[in-house]
Amino acid sequence: MQVLIVQPKAALADLWRRALERRGAAVRVATTQHEAIDELQRDPAVDVVVLDLVLPGESAFAVADYASYRRPDAKVIFVTDTSFFSDGSIFRHIPNACAFMRAETSPEDLVAIVEHFSST
Repeated sequence: MQVLIVQPKAALADLWRRALERRGAAVRVATTQHEAIDELQRDPAVDVVVLDLVLPGESAFAVADYASYRRPDAKVIFVTDTSFFSDGSIFRHIPNACAFMRAETSPEDLVAIVEHFSST
């Protein structure tokens, strides 16, 4: 399972990375839109993108769109600590979005969701 985490908060990204690696995932971390797109250009073999909805001064949608272009079957799991798109409308805007979670979700639950969508 190949996972790209796009999370501007380094401590949170590291927490998720370690939890996923314990379950055997190969994980890369990007903290910005540009780093994420660079990662997808370098190696598009990504099964799941765990993507913070709010990338300060940048666009999470651009990352999701580029992931869809480079790796059409990659799933995007959005995480957020805001109420944006809490009505589920993100699934109408981003066709490769498969889940929408709170950033406070336990790492174990995040891992379970990543594992589920990496196999679908």
